[in-house]
Amino acid sequence: MLREPQFHRLYATRLTAQAGDGVFAVALASYVFFSPERQTTASQAAATFATLLLPYSVVGPFAGVFIDRWRRQRILLVSNLLRAGMVLGVALLVAEVSADPVFYVLTLAVLAVNRFFLASLSAALPHVVRYELLVMGNSVSATSGTLVAVIGGGIGFGVRSLAGDDNAGVAVVMIAAAAFYLTASLAATTMDAHLLGPDDVAGEAGEEAGTRRALGNVVRDVTAGARHVWAHRPAGHALLAIAAHRFFYGVSTIATLLLYRNYFTSADPGSDTGLGGLAAVVLASGIGFLVAALVTPAAVHRFGQQRWIVVLFAAAAVVEIVLGVPYRNLPFLAAAFFLGIVAQGSKITVDAIVQQSIDDAYRGRVFSFYDILFNVSFVSAAAFAALILPSNGKSYLVLAIVAAGYAGTALAYAWRTARFAKRPEIMTGAVR
Repeated sequence: MLREPQFHRLYATRLTAQAGDGVFAVALASYVFFSPERQTTASQAAATFATLLLPYSVVGPFAGVFIDRWRRQRILLVSNLLRAGMVLGVALLVAEVSADPVFYVLTLAVLAVNRFFLASLSAALPHVVRYELLVMGNSVSATSGTLVAVIGGGIGFGVRSLAGDDNAGVAVVMIAAAAFYLTASLAATTMDAHLLGPDDVAGEAGEEAGTRRALGNVVRDVTAGARHVWAHRPAGHALLAIAAHRFFYGVSTIATLLLYRNYFTSADPGSDTGLGGLAAVVLASGIGFLVAALVTPAAVHRFGQQRWIVVLFAAAAVVEIVLGVPYRNLPFLAAAFFLGIVAQGSKITVDAIVQQSIDDAYRGRVFSFYDILFNVSFVSAAAFAALILPSNGKSYLVLAIVAAGYAGTALAYAWRTARFAKRPEIMTGAVR
């Protein structure tokens, strides 16, 4: 992939930015979930995730309009500058005062810009990778980005250990995240302004006028994007499947957070608990992401895109039961590894299906809608977890529900894709 012209520039922008995401995630987890003075319950965890994720579902349609009408290179440049400035503002708040409302407002803005940035990366990838290499391109770029985020989390954890567990230490971690965002912005300047599309923007004046018109008709634009997805059934089915996965993965995430916050300390005293134990789970999941990147291109070649997704979700159902039922630290680490393969392998494949099936003029809106599905599914999972999970996260009923959900999703997706197997997929949007 590095031999692909211009790919390495987009790749460098992604890696440095997502390293900053990992550092910032550790700062958030330290301040929101693992501060000694804060007690985390299922409902509090759900409320926090809803506060941090749901507002983007309102911003998302507007973001898609911009991604389809603004130069994507400019978006990558400016979004990282904005994040660096806002993270520095959050760091000052954490270090100097206790102002949770303002903290959440700024954090919401950082996360909204981050999703805007990631959707732009996905829409831009077909401009720097040949059409026949899109599965490999998604495998390399998305998985590397996730792994670098895990490494960034390790950096953040190390900085926090050196700087201290108090609010001042959290602020230092956030300053480190801002440094990564500034570096990503510099990496974006190495790309030509017209390299990443969109293809149908004609000049700065036309770009601004088109954006104003689109903002005035954002509902119509989003509806047109939804119709485009529906007309390209492989993409629509894949998005529904990944949304279902995100729900069940989200329930597992909330349960895992509560287990390491409130359960393993007493039930598994010989294991690493708290933020350190959760970091080990994230690391195991990151290794699973790497394995997914290595095996997914070959698996797609062997099984096909749709069948590989079915295999992954069916495997997730088995993992939830076999490795989840013991409720011990080591089996949970193994489960994190295998579910990491499922999460990343399915995302790589769905990204490629969407990129191959959707016209370039609609990619920004579709990938923003993709992010909205991700966020709404996760927030719905958090709300469900708040209703059914105990405060320590241990529930055999929830394990059974998640396992059955994965199995049902695999069967439903296999059935729907089999119905359209004989219909030719619309493959558009190849790299010029």
